[in-house]
Amino acid sequence: MQQHTEKPVIGITTGDLNGIGPELIVKTLADNRILDLCTPVIFASNKVINFYRKMAGDMPFNFTSTKDLTKLNPKQVNIFNCWDEEVPLQPGTLTETGGKYAIRSLQVATQCLKDGQLDAIVTAPIHKSNTQLSDFPYTGHTPFFKDKFGARDVLMLLYSGDLRVGLVTEHVPVAKVAQMITKELLQSKFNLLRDSLIKDFGIDKPRIAILGLNPHAGDNGQIGNEEQTTIKPFIEQLQQQGHLVFGPYGADAFFARSSYLQFDAVLAMYHDQGLIPFKAIAHGEGVNYTAGLPVIRTSPDHGTAFDIAGKGIADPSSFREALFQCIDLLRKRKEHALYTANPMRRGRMEKEKEGDSVKIEN
Repeated sequence: MQQHTEKPVIGITTGDLNGIGPELIVKTLADNRILDLCTPVIFASNKVINFYRKMAGDMPFNFTSTKDLTKLNPKQVNIFNCWDEEVPLQPGTLTETGGKYAIRSLQVATQCLKDGQLDAIVTAPIHKSNTQLSDFPYTGHTPFFKDKFGARDVLMLLYSGDLRVGLVTEHVPVAKVAQMITKELLQSKFNLLRDSLIKDFGIDKPRIAILGLNPHAGDNGQIGNEEQTTIKPFIEQLQQQGHLVFGPYGADAFFARSSYLQFDAVLAMYHDQGLIPFKAIAHGEGVNYTAGLPVIRTSPDHGTAFDIAGKGIADPSSFREALFQCIDLLRKRKEHALYTANPMRRGRMEKEKEGDSVKIEN
């Protein structure tokens, strides 16, 4: 949408209206320096944002209200009003209304992104218990974006600094994980991780570690055989193809010994295997990124946190980092597209070299 030299327009969804999302948004955007980096657009209503602005205390948070994305104010925070009706707010309480309007915000913002009116999107947390609506049959943001943009597959990728953890399976019961670990799924998730490291993070030849499924990576078949039958043969196949991929590693020792520092990314088999150590290491500043989409979508690495919602104590570090990384990912993806456009073919280069050597010999 935007010219390369202009500030990107970043859409921001509210998340659950009774969670910490709106508070984090206000706290993050109260720093006017962010307006030098992007033009933020919050998808909510004036009344909701005003409610949380007052609750957050004395903060220099000013905004412009609009219903037309062609008339944004680049020098202020913009609120795109997705609804006009009065919505009851109960911070810290899981309500049907909180989920309903969280999805309204998400759907409107995503459609604007798909229509090219936004450059990227940052999503505040939603709760699965009150978002299973007739028009939202998804377990979370990741499958929603996959469906909305018609992606064959996507990867939940969390990162903080140089630590990047991708998940083979996401929000599925642990009892079903083993049967889902197939060569086909591993290949799809690996491809998404590798391609994202190259295109979105600028790592030309990424080193990737793959974790085992079972404790101690199966102990040579003594504790499960998925490593022997599926994961290890898959890794060996990738190595034969020239990829810098290693494993399978036992997850506990891998993270305890800081082995992740030797790699550009880690591919974990299931949600808790990857996210528990990640969140312990990231110290609340991790970012959740959906790799495999034609657009950029980031979010903080935490949930709605109803237990502290409305108390004014929510830490905006992860949300702020999600916004910064959203902007940075946009830049890196544009740079990659620019540098790889119209590449010179190897055959032509070789012919030119041959021609030069002929001239020298003559």
